[in-house]
Amino acid sequence: MKIPNVVSIQKYSIHDGDGIRTTVFFKGCLLNCWWCHNPESQNFKPELMYNKEKCAGCFNCAKVCEHNHVDIENNMVINDRVNCKLCGKCLDYCVNNAREIVGKQCSVMDIIKEVEKDSMFYESSYGGITLSGGEVMAQDMEFIVSLLKKLKRKGYNIAIDTCGQAFQKNYEKVLPYVDTFLYDIKLMDNEKHKKYMGKGNELILKNLEYISSQGANIYIRIPVIGGVNDSDKEIEDIINYLKENISVSQINLLPYHDIAASKYERLNMKYKGKEFTVPSKERMEKLKNMFIQKGFSNTKIGG
Repeated sequence: MKIPNVVSIQKYSIHDGDGIRTTVFFKGCLLNCWWCHNPESQNFKPELMYNKEKCAGCFNCAKVCEHNHVDIENNMVINDRVNCKLCGKCLDYCVNNAREIVGKQCSVMDIIKEVEKDSMFYESSYGGITLSGGEVMAQDMEFIVSLLKKLKRKGYNIAIDTCGQAFQKNYEKVLPYVDTFLYDIKLMDNEKHKKYMGKGNELILKNLEYISSQGANIYIRIPVIGGVNDSDKEIEDIINYLKENISVSQINLLPYHDIAASKYERLNMKYKGKEFTVPSKERMEKLKNMFIQKGFSNTKIGG
């Protein structure tokens, strides 16, 4: 069993399924969406995040790095991210917490111990636990199934938030233990999908059709990105596909925002979404009504 890396365990989540939930964000995804709100969860391995805006200019990080992977040039910190050992020593000497290592291994019992702290909220709100990412379905499935079995034995409601880019056999393994799939659909146009996500949508749609055929409870989540998939045609294509192929319990339309853009700089990544626009409230209402008019009465704006 390979123990995956976890970015964070978020308490009191109200946008990741029904009720009050605890969301476990696993690290690693097989897509590379231009607008990804969690770029720190794309890579499967731990990474250094450095916020230069918080840097106090003490340069303790360079002084204490035993591997000489932090330099100072023109009075600025230069991180050798390729060779960095991620030992974490520099974090202990960073006075303003400008440095952070994202991703750490958590055992099944580590996760269970943490999520159980909020069990009283699950019961009172009909909530539960959501496994998210990154992409949970691209992790070691022996680990994920072991976690799911133990959570299910304790009676917890389980949701999995997935982009669908994973082996179908992985979905077969988790189906008996999952109460709800929060399933992302972004585009029906395969070429545009390749452009903006890095891969086509064939496997994503195949997996969605499979879990639907098995009677899974499915909430479709559609990030609405101005300039990418917010046109009437793009939305109509999604509506028609879902109506013909998928049994859907709920539609969630998620308006794009760029509040995560600063994370990219901290990871030394380029943010490709600068040209995207935020759909207006009026536009989101219109898209919501398009779904309702086609029979998807349980359509909501937001998570």
